[in-house]
Amino acid sequence: MAENKASITHQLRSVKRKSGKSYSQIAKETGLTNVYVAQLLKRQAQLKAETAPKLRAALPDLPEDLIVEMMSPPLRSYDPQLIQDPTIYRLNEAVMQFGESIKEIINEDYGDGIMSAIDFYCSVDKVKGVDGKDRVVLTFDGKYLPHTEQKSEHMVSRLNLG
Repeated sequence: MAENKASITHQLRSVKRKSGKSYSQIAKETGLTNVYVAQLLKRQAQLKAETAPKLRAALPDLPEDLIVEMMSPPLRSYDPQLIQDPTIYRLNEAVMQFGESIKEIINEDYGDGIMSAIDFYCSVDKVKGVDGKDRVVLTFDGKYLPHTEQKSEHMVSRLNLG
């Protein structure tokens, strides 16, 4: 399965490269975030039927068989060796460094809960800092999910519905 995924993502990246477009350009044309476009082309997200025509318009060389493949649920996975890439290492380091404080602020502002990584939007933007140098802005926009008190009377599997 991993070999097939690697072959498909290679083909998808070739189509993108041939188009000469950036993830941000494709995102603008499809109405998606740039990170979601990258996720689609890495088979980390599922292409929805209503988005397929927009992606086909943005990437006209995208063959029908790859569109069909992209519409099936993907195997969401990652290569453990990715942590060796400096960008990914630094992202991990930033989450580890700031994560506890972020969690505390989420709990303080919302209560006991988490940020969803499923009902989640992510984007990468480029801005100029006050010093005029390029800066990277990462936006994590996830739905708040409160932890629930697990009362047995609310547990459907234990209710006598028969």
